[in-house]
Amino acid sequence: MSVSNALQTLIYQRLMAYPALVALIGGRVYDGPRATALAPYVTFGASDYVEDDVDCIIGRVETIQIDVWSVADDGKRECKAITDAVKNALHLYAAEPTEGALVQMRVVLVRVMDDPDMITKHGVVQVEMMVEE
Repeated sequence: MSVSNALQTLIYQRLMAYPALVALIGGRVYDGPRATALAPYVTFGASDYVEDDVDCIIGRVETIQIDVWSVADDGKRECKAITDAVKNALHLYAAEPTEGALVQMRVVLVRVMDDPDMITKHGVVQVEMMVEE
């Protein structure tokens, strides 16, 4: 398994086990959009990493985007509640992935917006992780 896959698995397991999020979306956390998924749900979006080597330590800063999807009639309220739950589940979460060593996990951005269809609300949560490979 790669470090990137191990980090995604760690986040997936955390989201699936976080009671406040499960209360809002059930077990609807997916690795990419699902045409048949019932809203609200969460998907993994874009990810990237940059090298962050120091002295004799090989490291990286990896960013994973978590997308939130809602079609509730209450404006952006449901989407904001879900993005807040994702943020609370992941910000400063400490755990050991199966590959690499997680130094720190931080949520660095939360955004909620209207989707182009003007029905769907789209939330974005960017998670930044410092990792020793």
